[in-house]
Amino acid sequence: MASGNGIASLGVEGATAAAQALSLPAEAYGNDPQLEVMWAMKAYNHAEIYFNLISSVDPSNLKLTKVDDQIYTSFRESFSDLNIKNLDPDMLKTADAKEKWRPFCNQFDGVVEDFNYGTLLRLDCEKDYTEENTIFATRIQFFAIEIARNREGFNAPVFQAKKQPS
Repeated sequence: MASGNGIASLGVEGATAAAQALSLPAEAYGNDPQLEVMWAMKAYNHAEIYFNLISSVDPSNLKLTKVDDQIYTSFRESFSDLNIKNLDPDMLKTADAKEKWRPFCNQFDGVVEDFNYGTLLRLDCEKDYTEENTIFATRIQFFAIEIARNREGFNAPVFQAKKQPS
């Protein structure tokens, strides 16, 4: 994942202000473009850190939350046939998909911090975050899919590729 100016370009004062702004409830803001940019930078930073993590550590050994087992079990009970290697955006974004995801996501309200915050999710798990390979998802969708990818070995090629000498 290529690093741009990102959060570092804000400096300490700007990053502190961004963190404070992002901790306020959504109702405190309208559609503030500056806030949207800060959110996008935070989401990008999270994606970059996660990709670096699965590139550096065997993903099968990762624990993303305190309740990984609960998330994984519930996810696979609810979405046993979901192709997590190559996600179809329609399986997350259509009206029917959203209806199926809603009860799954809501069960983690109060269990997973910021369970419904927006985050970035790779469609093809063997590729990096790019504009073509990234979709917006809720944090609990990200956790569910990435925990499953890690446990089922789908993120292993990312780790293996980085492990091999160039």
